[in-house]
Amino acid sequence: MLAKITSKNQLTLPKSIMQAVGPAEYFDVEARHGQIVLTPVRIQRGDAVRAKLAELDLTGADIGDAVAWARAVIPGASRRAAKSPAKSPAKGQRKA
Repeated sequence: MLAKITSKNQLTLPKSIMQAVGPAEYFDVEARHGQIVLTPVRIQRGDAVRAKLAELDLTGADIGDAVAWARAVIPGASRRAAKSPAKSPAKGQRKA
Protein backbone atom coordinates (compact mmCIF):
# COMPACT_ATOMS: atom_id res chain seq x y z
CA MET A 1 0.00 0.00 0.00
CA LEU A 2 1.34 3.44 -0.89
CA ALA A 3 1.22 6.46 1.47
CA LYS A 4 2.66 9.92 0.79
CA ILE A 5 4.52 12.00 3.35
CA THR A 6 3.60 15.70 3.43
CA SER A 7 5.94 18.69 3.39
CA LYS A 8 5.56 18.80 7.19
CA ASN A 9 6.73 15.18 7.53
CA GLN A 10 3.22 13.95 8.30
CA LEU A 11 1.93 10.61 7.10
CA THR A 12 -1.66 9.41 6.99
CA LEU A 13 -1.98 5.72 7.74
CA PRO A 14 -4.53 3.93 5.57
CA LYS A 15 -7.77 3.00 7.30
CA SER A 16 -7.31 -0.69 6.52
CA ILE A 17 -3.94 -0.67 8.31
CA MET A 18 -5.41 1.02 11.38
CA GLN A 19 -8.27 -1.50 11.45
CA ALA A 20 -5.73 -4.33 11.27
CA VAL A 21 -3.72 -3.09 14.28
CA GLY A 22 -6.67 -1.83 16.33
CA PRO A 23 -7.22 1.58 17.88
CA ALA A 24 -4.01 3.39 18.75
CA GLU A 25 -3.25 7.03 19.41
CA TYR A 26 0.50 6.65 19.88
CA PHE A 27 3.15 4.67 18.04
CA ASP A 28 6.70 3.75 18.94
CA VAL A 29 8.80 4.75 15.91
CA GLU A 30 12.17 3.28 15.03
CA ALA A 31 14.42 2.97 12.01
CA ARG A 32 15.47 -0.63 11.39
CA HIS A 33 17.66 -1.66 8.45
CA GLY A 34 16.49 1.28 6.32
CA GLN A 35 12.83 0.79 7.20
CA ILE A 36 10.52 2.81 9.44
CA VAL A 37 8.79 0.55 11.94
CA LEU A 38 5.64 1.77 13.73
CA THR A 39 4.43 -0.20 16.75
CA PRO A 40 1.11 0.76 18.37
CA VAL A 41 1.46 1.75 22.02
CA ARG A 42 -1.40 1.80 24.51
CA ILE A 43 -0.40 4.33 27.15
CA GLN A 44 -1.59 3.59 30.65
CA ARG A 45 -1.36 6.96 32.38
CA GLY A 46 -1.55 5.47 35.88
CA ASP A 47 1.25 3.07 35.03
CA ALA A 48 3.38 5.96 33.77
CA VAL A 49 2.90 7.85 37.05
CA ARG A 50 3.73 4.77 39.12
CA ALA A 51 6.83 4.13 36.99
CA LYS A 52 8.03 7.73 37.48
CA LEU A 53 7.46 7.50 41.25
CA ALA A 54 9.44 4.26 41.32
CA GLU A 55 12.20 5.83 39.22
CA LEU A 56 12.42 8.71 41.69
CA ASP A 57 12.20 6.26 44.62
CA LEU A 58 9.20 8.17 46.07
CA THR A 59 6.79 6.53 48.47
CA GLY A 60 3.33 7.41 49.75
CA ALA A 61 4.99 8.76 52.90
CA ASP A 62 7.13 11.13 50.79
CA ILE A 63 4.02 12.46 49.08
CA GLY A 64 2.26 12.90 52.43
CA ASP A 65 5.30 14.79 53.75
CA ALA A 66 5.26 17.05 50.68
CA VAL A 67 1.57 17.85 51.15
CA ALA A 68 2.12 18.58 54.85
CA TRP A 69 5.07 20.84 53.98
CA ALA A 70 3.00 22.73 51.40
CA ARG A 71 0.17 23.24 53.88
CA ALA A 72 2.64 24.57 56.47
CA VAL A 73 4.15 27.02 53.99
CA ILE A 74 0.70 28.44 53.18
CA PRO A 75 -1.09 28.36 56.56
CA GLY A 76 -4.86 28.12 56.41
CA ALA A 77 -4.82 27.44 52.66
CA SER A 78 -7.35 24.98 51.38
CA ARG A 79 -8.00 23.71 47.89
CA ARG A 80 -10.95 26.05 47.44
CA ALA A 81 -9.00 29.09 48.68
CA ALA A 82 -6.09 28.26 46.41
CA LYS A 83 -8.37 28.06 43.37
CA SER A 84 -10.34 31.25 43.97
CA PRO A 85 -8.74 33.60 46.50
CA ALA A 86 -11.12 35.90 48.38
CA LYS A 87 -11.15 39.47 47.17
CA SER A 88 -10.13 42.05 49.72
CA PRO A 89 -12.46 45.05 50.19
CA ALA A 90 -11.71 48.20 48.22
CA LYS A 91 -9.73 50.88 49.99
CA GLY A 92 -11.93 52.69 52.54
CA GLN A 93 -14.63 49.97 52.57
CA ARG A 94 -15.31 47.58 55.40
CA LYS A 95 -15.70 43.86 55.18
CA ALA A 96 -19.33 42.74 55.57
